[in-house]
Amino acid sequence: MKLQVAFELDETDLKHFELIMREARKAAANAAPEAIVNSARLLLTRTRDARIPDFVGQRLAKLEIMIKMLEDHEWRLPADDASKVLNALAYFCEPEDLIPDQVPGIGFLDDAIMIELVVAELRHEIEAYMDFCSFRESQLPIKNSKNGSGAVSRTAWLDKRRAELQSRMRLRRKS
Repeated sequence: MKLQVAFELDETDLKHFELIMREARKAAANAAPEAIVNSARLLLTRTRDARIPDFVGQRLAKLEIMIKMLEDHEWRLPADDASKVLNALAYFCEPEDLIPDQVPGIGFLDDAIMIELVVAELRHEIEAYMDFCSFRESQLPIKNSKNGSGAVSRTAWLDKRRAELQSRMRLRRKS
C-alpha cells in the first residue's frame, strides 16, 4: 500500500525557510568551502544507511549534482557562481536540523525542502551543468576541417561548450 501526502508551503512558510537559510549562511560564512561540501556529503552518506522516502531520495540526487558541479574540474565553475552554490549548501553545515534526521519517515523532510528551494534558486546553473555533462558524455571529438589531421582536442571542445553554457546560465539568471 502507498499513501501520498501533499502539502503546500505558502509565503509565510517560505519566508520561515528563507530565514533559516539566511541564518545558516551567516553561520557558514567563515567555513572553508571543503567543510561546506563535506557537510552536504555527510548528509548523503547518512541517508544511504537510512530508509528514506522516495521524495527525499529524489531531492538528495539534486544535492549530489550541486556537489559535482563544484568539484568537476572540466566544468570549472567561476568563483562567483561557485560561491552561489556553496551558499546554497550552507544549510547542511548546521549540526541541528529543523527536524532531527533520526525521526523515522520525516527526519529528512526539512533537508528535502531546503534542497528544493536551493534547486529553484540555482536552476539555471544546474540546467547548464547537466547540459554540459550530456554534451561531454555524448560528443565525439569534433573534426577540425581546417587541418585534415583529425580531431580537435577534448579540452578545446569542452572549453567551447562550457563557455557557451556558462554564458547562457548568466543570461538566464539575469532575466
